[in-house]
Amino acid sequence: MVQRFEIGARMSQVTVHNGTVYLAGQVADDATQDAAGQTRQVLATIDALLERAGTHKGQILMAQIFLPDMADFAAMNSVWDTWVIPGHTPPRATVQAKLAGAQWKIEIVVTAALA
Repeated sequence: MVQRFEIGARMSQVTVHNGTVYLAGQVADDATQDAAGQTRQVLATIDALLERAGTHKGQILMAQIFLPDMADFAAMNSVWDTWVIPGHTPPRATVQAKLAGAQWKIEIVVTAALA
């Protein structure tokens, strides 16, 4: 069975299938924030979406981080490092990429196991 949450006309924010939770790319709601502020927002959204799906950040299997400007790498990492659970840091890729909107400084996609 496939479950979807936060279903829109173009995409769902979350899909759950066969014990795995797939999140769409998450960006900040308040794009006026700097990279650290946007990272905090995105991670809070990820926490909320994972909870809605029945899991949590300790179950993340993989994270993909997209930054339009690698000058924001250190700021993003400073927030990330306080958010992840020690001993449960997931595999992660961080790449430079042009995002759909110039106002966004970060986008994060995660895949997690159900708790």
